[in-house]
Amino acid sequence: MTFVRVCGLSELEEDTPKRVELDGTPVSVVRTEGEVFAIHDICSHANVSLAEGEVDDCHIECWLHGSRFDLRSGKPDALPATRPVPVYPVKIEGDDVLVSLTQES
Repeated sequence: MTFVRVCGLSELEEDTPKRVELDGTPVSVVRTEGEVFAIHDICSHANVSLAEGEVDDCHIECWLHGSRFDLRSGKPDALPATRPVPVYPVKIEGDDVLVSLTQES
């Protein structure tokens, strides 16, 4: 599994998604509840950036229609989305946040 540095841990504000691109793939990186998560940045329902949404209780909400996705699994738990979005493995090395595009789910 290949990991790529996407940002510094110190650059991530709590509960504020950061949009990055890895090999053309849009990813939202989120620091919340003492962990860092990486989730595909495009809502499976409306094709808009999830990084523009709010984070609460380990979920990210799509700003357009209110679909919520679990940052751990990518599964939606609020309509109108019914399909999950991919989540990606994250490693922290010092201040470096590393993400692999190998999907966890």
